[in-house]
Amino acid sequence: NNYYDVNLKKERIKILEEISKKEKVEFVLIKNDLANNEIVKSTFKKYKPEVVINLAAQAGVRYSIDNPSAYINSNLVGFGNIIEAARRNKIKHFLYASSSSVYGGNVNLPFSESENVDHPVSLYGATKKSNELIAHSYSHLYQLPTTGLRFFTVYGPWGRPDMALFLFTKAILKGEPINVFNNGDMIRDFTYIDDVIESIYRLIPKFPEPEPKYDKKDVDPSNSWSPYKIFNVGNSKSVKLMDYIKCLEKKLNSTAEIINLPMQMGDVKSTEANTKLLESWIGFKPNTSIESGINSFVNWYKEFYKIS
Repeated sequence: NNYYDVNLKKERIKILEEISKKEKVEFVLIKNDLANNEIVKSTFKKYKPEVVINLAAQAGVRYSIDNPSAYINSNLVGFGNIIEAARRNKIKHFLYASSSSVYGGNVNLPFSESENVDHPVSLYGATKKSNELIAHSYSHLYQLPTTGLRFFTVYGPWGRPDMALFLFTKAILKGEPINVFNNGDMIRDFTYIDDVIESIYRLIPKFPEPEPKYDKKDVDPSNSWSPYKIFNVGNSKSVKLMDYIKCLEKKLNSTAEIINLPMQMGDVKSTEANTKLLESWIGFKPNTSIESGINSFVNWYKEFYKIS
């Protein structure tokens, strides 16, 4: 869709095509709508995948306030089509993107997968929580192994233009002011893209299995009597938004002009991931520093947009 610059997506696709030629592996792009169930079914039938990694969704907390139908169609209808196709085609492992947004009004930091997430503060967060519920029902009813990944503020090269780092970098380089919500009094668990990729890569062969000793009288949302898992994927280290901005200013050798604004609807003040479950499951802990991550992003940004 055209939620953000389609040209950026096309450039990403070129990279995948180049890699596939170099490595002599097949890459197939199917440009269509996941809400189109016939396309989803025919794709599964033709290519017969063994593992599905569903990272497709209408992203963005703030956009969901004014455009709820986009989230219903993509994050619910589209998700339902994919997981049903996975079930019918006996997929070995279904992995999908959830979000730290499912924690909603929770203020008990760091966020743990074992905590209740029944109070979303945005429709986006609600759709991601719905994905987790749908996945559990499929794991229970059809023994489909499912793994949900609660991503925490992912950033890095090729990232989304609607995210803070992209917006801030663009504005500062142009000498334009940046909008800072809640007067800058926010903290985030910023997670570098390479750490996310490494986590997914290690999770692929780790098929969830039913927990035989699961206590239904003491429900733990992170686990199940079914082949179902939920993991936080975050840096497990919160950073003050203003410190994040200072790090960017240092890299750009420029001072940002800040416009302080109140908290936006659907947003939360703080996030921080407890990643002990992830670490014990795959033997890896996301740990890229914001200094290193921002440095890589700015280098990419200047090269991609040809800025000296």
